[in-house]
Amino acid sequence: MAKATQPTSIPGPAFIRLIARLTDARLTDASPALADRLSEWVDWTRAVALSKALDGRLAAVDADADADAPVSCIAEEQEYTRVRAALVKAITTGPAPAHPRQATPPPEGDDYAPFRERYRDLQQSMQAETGRLRGRLRDMLASGSPGQARLAEVDAVMEMTLTPREHALLGAVPALLGQHFQRLDAASRMRRFQQDMQHVLLAELDVRFQPVEGLLAALRTR
Repeated sequence: MAKATQPTSIPGPAFIRLIARLTDARLTDASPALADRLSEWVDWTRAVALSKALDGRLAAVDADADADAPVSCIAEEQEYTRVRAALVKAITTGPAPAHPRQATPPPEGDDYAPFRERYRDLQQSMQAETGRLRGRLRDMLASGSPGQARLAEVDAVMEMTLTPREHALLGAVPALLGQHFQRLDAASRMRRFQQDMQHVLLAELDVRFQPVEGLLAALRTR
């Protein structure tokens, strides 16, 4: 008796798997190693800055600087929780897309325009809030142990290096979702598409918060 064919799993993080499923992309297990991929993204000036951050000598830290560390860490934990909860609420309970806030209405037949605008607005909110938290955590780590100060310096270089690539990749998501929107029949667009877009936004939120969570974890060891 023939065995039933098992569905092929899509590799990669949840965000990539979700985008691939909605856009019917074909992903394979074969992908360049992380080091090879980074070598394509980091130009020589950033590579020098990163090398200095990794190998450079750091100033000694004042032993008294850690006296109020537990209070500060708690404050940052609370701010992280507040910001993330506010973004989740904006994604899950925000108003349904209406006509874009423009002087002229969208072109006839462009029913996706309100969704595209809402997605981009939420992306801007996520980018602004995670960037602010990331900067705050780096400032705190910079006054910690030598290892934490080095991590703060490395993270600053990595943010400057990878942010353009991140903007380009995440900036393409609204267009990809637009293709998914057009494939849905009119009867299921409003209900199903809004749900799909919400799932993608939450997955993107997880991706954007990863550097923040890494810095916060380092701050807890202070």
